[in-house]
Amino acid sequence: MLAYLPPALRDLQLPLRLRLWDGKQIDLGPEPRVTMVVKDPSLVAQLAHPSLAALGGAYVEGRLELEGPISAVIELGDALSQALIDDEPVAESQRSAHDKATDAAAISYHYDLSNDFYALWLDREMVYSCAYFETGSEDLEQAQQAKLRHLCRKLRLQPGERLLDVGCGWGGLARFAAREFGVEVHGITLSHAQLQLARQRVADEGLASQVQLELLDYRDLPQDGRFDKVVSVGMFEHVGHANLPLYCQRLFGAVKSGGLVMNHGITAKYTDGRPVARGGGEFIGRYVFPEGELPHLATMTRELSDAGLEVVDVENLRLHYARTLEHWSARLETQLEQAAQLVPEQALRIWRLYLAGCAYGFARGWMSLHQILAVKPHADGSHDLPWTRADLYR
Repeated sequence: MLAYLPPALRDLQLPLRLRLWDGKQIDLGPEPRVTMVVKDPSLVAQLAHPSLAALGGAYVEGRLELEGPISAVIELGDALSQALIDDEPVAESQRSAHDKATDAAAISYHYDLSNDFYALWLDREMVYSCAYFETGSEDLEQAQQAKLRHLCRKLRLQPGERLLDVGCGWGGLARFAAREFGVEVHGITLSHAQLQLARQRVADEGLASQVQLELLDYRDLPQDGRFDKVVSVGMFEHVGHANLPLYCQRLFGAVKSGGLVMNHGITAKYTDGRPVARGGGEFIGRYVFPEGELPHLATMTRELSDAGLEVVDVENLRLHYARTLEHWSARLETQLEQAAQLVPEQALRIWRLYLAGCAYGFARGWMSLHQILAVKPHADGSHDLPWTRADLYR
């Protein structure tokens, strides 16, 4: 039976079972926790060099089935690739040219999938970004409320101020800021499905006089400094390295002198953009976030600074995002039958791997998550921020 296997696989000791297309089974170690069902004979040869992109792609395309807890699937997939693939190359990641049409199509691919599908595993506000766990014991609902409050407090929002929400999603932050902090919010998105539901929720909560949402590209933002504060959550990952200077310039132009800008998003592990996770990033780029690019924290702070914004505070929430993704993955796994009625089979396979895989990756430092607070200084270089962070935690 071992004749089926490439030589490199034969000496592994992993709790993994291979079930072949002819029904034969091979255990690669004692007490298997996951069964990999190989449906395509040509896949066996690829198992000698099992990148996460190749394994994930085979599952998405139905050439491979996976039996066992999804968290164990990800762990053993990584162990398999780690054992058989050399260290990752030191090379620049491939970068895309981002124009309005390309970005709009990429956003639609990911975010217009199905509002009902996202509602299955997100919190009740449908906040699709890293939560904030003040003690680590909070449930997802509590942690997402804490995140929204944390952002608003960092922005030192005051009643009557105008807040710009760049990439407003389903409007959870916009509604929270209007409801809890008394501000007027203008949100923009490129997702038609998100905008429709977000506007409905604004109306249902009686917030139409405080919250206006529209379909708008960040490149078309007004540049007259009309907003007191700007927040951008989970947005700059879609901008692309080439457009980061323009993105930061647009944030600078939208906010008034002395105003604050909060950028919350995923950041790369390496400053030189080398790939991580033995194909994990390639899988995400191919199936989850087409055209997505992760800048390093150093890149983002440089671009904000070059645009004229002064970086005044940075917080790393990497482990918070690992915990958030664990919640999302667990919630999806308990509702697979219902999810299968809402999205195509291939999409569900993608999201199962994506959520569990990203939880694993964030926990192990493959990428990070930073909140970067910046201020647009007055002409004399001054600003009105408190001397310490003490007001955030009162």
